[in-house]
This record gives sequence, C-alpha cells and structure tokens, in this order.
Amino acid sequence: MKRALMVLAALAALGGVGWLSLDRDMRALVASAPTDTDILFWSDAQRDAGFRMLDRLGWLVDSRVISRGDGPVRALPPGDPLALDFDLDAYLTRQRVAALVVLVDGKLVLERYGLGFGPEGRWTSFSVAKSLTSTLVGAALQDGAIRSLDDKVSAYIPDLQGSTYDDVTVRQLLTMTSGVAWNEDYGDPQSDVARFNAHDPAPGIDATVSYMRSLPREAPAGEKWLYKTGETNLLGVLVSSATGKPLAEYLSEKIWARAGMEQDATWLLGATGHEISGCCIQAATRDMARFGLFVLDGGRIGSDQVVPADWFASAGTKQADIGEAGRGYGFQWWTYDNGSFAAQGIFGQGIYIDPARRLVIATNGNWPVASAREYWAGREAFYAAVRAAVPVTPP
Repeated sequence: MKRALMVLAALAALGGVGWLSLDRDMRALVASAPTDTDILFWSDAQRDAGFRMLDRLGWLVDSRVISRGDGPVRALPPGDPLALDFDLDAYLTRQRVAALVVLVDGKLVLERYGLGFGPEGRWTSFSVAKSLTSTLVGAALQDGAIRSLDDKVSAYIPDLQGSTYDDVTVRQLLTMTSGVAWNEDYGDPQSDVARFNAHDPAPGIDATVSYMRSLPREAPAGEKWLYKTGETNLLGVLVSSATGKPLAEYLSEKIWARAGMEQDATWLLGATGHEISGCCIQAATRDMARFGLFVLDGGRIGSDQVVPADWFASAGTKQADIGEAGRGYGFQWWTYDNGSFAAQGIFGQGIYIDPARRLVIATNGNWPVASAREYWAGREAFYAAVRAAVPVTPP
C-alpha cells in the first residue's frame, strides 16, 4: 500500500501524457505535492486531489478494473427527506466530507457532495475494501471453491506451509484472531503495515505471502484479536488461489456486474500484481451504497444466492471482542451490539448498515488526519442521529 500512497509526492517531478490527462485543478494540486513525505504528511488539498485519482496514475500504480458489465443500473428512487435533529452542514464541514449517500429501504433520502467531488467520480476506499474482500470469501464458500471456514489457510496458500499460519484457519483470518504478531501503527515507519508492501519478496512468491510467513506467533490461534491489514491481503490471495481468478474479476463476476452498479470500479495492485485486498478500491459513492443494498438483500441477486444465506448474519455480528463496550469485530466488519455493522477506512471512508431500519450510509471524505478519536466519534454521532430519524422496518 505504501507504493500506492506515495503516488502524489512522486508525481511532482513527472510530466508527459499522464500528467496532461489530469485536469488543470488536479495538476495544480499535484504539482505542489512534497517529494519527501508520504500520505500522512500531505496537505488537505493534496489528499483532496489524490483520493479521487489514484487509479488514474497507471504509470506509477497499476490497477485492475472491476467491470460493471452492461446490465441495468439499480435505481435509487427518492424517498422522504430525513428529519434530522443534527447540524448537518457543520458536520459535513468538520468531517471534510466528499460524499454522503443515505438510503432507507432502497430509497435515496440524503445525498451531499463536497471537496470538489461529485457523483460521477470515484474515491478511494482504504480499509472499506476489507469488507468487500470478506464478502468474496463468502462467495467462494458458496461456490465450493473454499470448502470450509475451518480449513487451514495453508491448504489454499501452499507457500504458507511451515509458517505460523499452518495453525490458522480461514475463520481466524476473517476475524483477525490468528495470534500472529503484527504492528499496525501508521505513524511508525518500522511497523509491519509500513514495511510489508515494500518487502522484497522471495522469487516466485506473492509479496504479502513472502512477508507474512516470516512473522512470529504472539498468542495461540483464536485467542487474541488484533487488527492486521496484512491478513486481509492474505484473504485476497486465498480467494484468488481458491477460485483461480483475480479479485477484481471475481468481484465483477459475482456482484459488481450484476447488482446494478452505475460505474466500473478499480482495485489498486501490489508489487507482485495482486490486488491490495486490505485497501484501495476506487468506486462511486452511490455504488458503495448499492453494495450496502446487496448486503441488506442477504447477498442475493434475483434468484441467485451469491453468499451463504446466513453469511451477513455472521459477518455483521460480533465474532471477536475488541475491548470496546458495545462494539466488536465480525468477518472484516466492525459490529455494534444494536445489530448494525460497518466497513471503515482511514480519513473518513465508510459503509454503515442497519438491517432493522433497512438503512445504508455510504461516506467518503478526507479527515485532516488518518485516524483520530474525535472524527470517529463525530461520525458515530451522525450515525446515531440518522438511526433516530428512521423507524425500525416491520419484519
């Protein structure tokens, strides 16, 4: 991921056709990007530009298209406007929201844009992609490509045999309870999350697999929850290995080309050509909301059950204790004891789902920092205000 996140800084020194393909405002923003810092130290304006064009920088960062196919677009008809007891304008400004789409029972009840972004654009998802990757695990399970969530990970990724992952199941990867040591500190250049994408892989081995198989164990498998982007990347390798297909192709085949998406999406690739499955899907915010509708529909498209019928009941329910009252972790979804669950990404990306209210909230943004309690708390307050304004849907 670091390779992807350094893109704008490197662009300052570039010219050529790719540079000229950017619009004038983007060129002005990119030209001012510092060349000696990474995304955590860019200005707000530099990130405003970068988050909506990472997949356009093919001469620096490769990506793979997630095709929407040629099927009909799923309509989002207007619904009754929300009566929010909440200062929405102040919230949009404070959170630096680029896009906000709120659906109730499939109807569009609120849609706002900012930061020069609009419905025709694609914004990077960061770790929201984790929840889509986990959904592909469900699809592969439904297809029979993955036999059981209790299978060992190394049964699908032979290059992990002999490592600490010999003791880890697919289910434990999904819930981030492998017990393998990991450091996810974005501010530490020596952390695993900073180092693993720059890792020089062993010949013929995927970069993620090459790095992850060297990690030591810190707890018995299944006993300790610890957030690890590297393990979501392993899940992506596992799905590709099991299905024989790139993740972007499999996501298109199972969901994106069939669920009424409006635009193609893209998925950034790592150093060895595999999708960065813990990060970096670029998509329209409305389409991320449509993905939320797919989840509310129980993973069914027409008569086809894409994931097991009980998949989201499990994926969106606490499977691991994260040490926070009222919250937990499911299958790569953050869960709430009130029955709702969410995909979350740094800098303000998210998909919030409340099945009891048939509610989906899709958000893109550019917080002034990657992650801070005040911004998470502000978004939680918004979620609560929307829930208060939407009645529970009768069963």
